[in-house]
Amino acid sequence: MAGILYAIAAGIIIAMQGAMNSRVNEKAGVWMTTTFVHGTGFIVSLLLYLWLRGGSLDNVFQLNKGYLLGGVLGVGIVVGVTLSIGQLGAAYAVAIVLVAELVFALAIDSFGLFGSPRVAFEWNRIIGVVVMIAGILIFKWK
Repeated sequence: MAGILYAIAAGIIIAMQGAMNSRVNEKAGVWMTTTFVHGTGFIVSLLLYLWLRGGSLDNVFQLNKGYLLGGVLGVGIVVGVTLSIGQLGAAYAVAIVLVAELVFALAIDSFGLFGSPRVAFEWNRIIGVVVMIAGILIFKWK
């Protein structure tokens, strides 16, 4: 149940962040917006880490170094979401982002990408994605 609540909270926060970033982008540009988002996020997350985790970085050095590029991917996320919301509106952009994210997450599960445990492929997942795509088409139907 906690995982579901975390996912709901993350979805709400992603939509809020995208809308806010789109407004900042209108005045500051996408690269300053991205820099500000990641800069403030770095400061807050570092402070929380030092407070909640005692400041130890030992476990980080045991990871596959490629996994540490998540922040680089975050730049693409912030830029993509910021620009898409500015051009498409929040609901339409987030719907497309969700479908794209779900399709790639299915690939991660099915093939065990990035060291993730493999999850058996099931056709009902593809049907779910198709239904979501149909929902987007209905959402934009004029």
